[in-house]
Amino acid sequence: MRIYTKTGDRGDTGLFDGTRVSKADPRVEAYGGVDELNAWLGVIRSAEPGPDVDALLMRIQRDLFALGAMLADPAHKIASRVDKAALDEDDVTRLEKAIDLFEAELPALRRFILAGGTQAGAQLHLARTVCRRAERHMVALGVDSVDLVAITYINRLSDLLFVIARVVNHRAGVPEVEW
Repeated sequence: MRIYTKTGDRGDTGLFDGTRVSKADPRVEAYGGVDELNAWLGVIRSAEPGPDVDALLMRIQRDLFALGAMLADPAHKIASRVDKAALDEDDVTRLEKAIDLFEAELPALRRFILAGGTQAGAQLHLARTVCRRAERHMVALGVDSVDLVAITYINRLSDLLFVIARVVNHRAGVPEVEW
């Protein structure tokens, strides 16, 4: 199987339901943002953020593949056939539990903080902003076009990425710079 198919040479791409859309289509922009976030998480993992963070980020990368599949499937056909291409409330709860666990390590946040710190910490702050952008693109598709669990998941994920950025920096002894 070749990596190139030549089917997108005219600027369009196929969705899971078989329809062809422009590569500038808002749906493609939405799952492209999720793909970009997934790549950023790979970059962060290469910075060795710690075994527990690495394992969590790898799990999230798998979730993001499922989220991308959901976004590329406007007819909702794939999730009913492929379990790994779906997200549910349990996945959101898993993120919330991780937020609670990591926040327990941190001093209370009293002011806004500047993004930065260690390499992994700064990259996590960047990933949070990429996550928020992906969320905006998903919301722009309309509430009837995207599963509410997907929106909730991506919203909670940006919160988790912020908390993990703080934890990675805190564990490295790098102080937060308040605004």
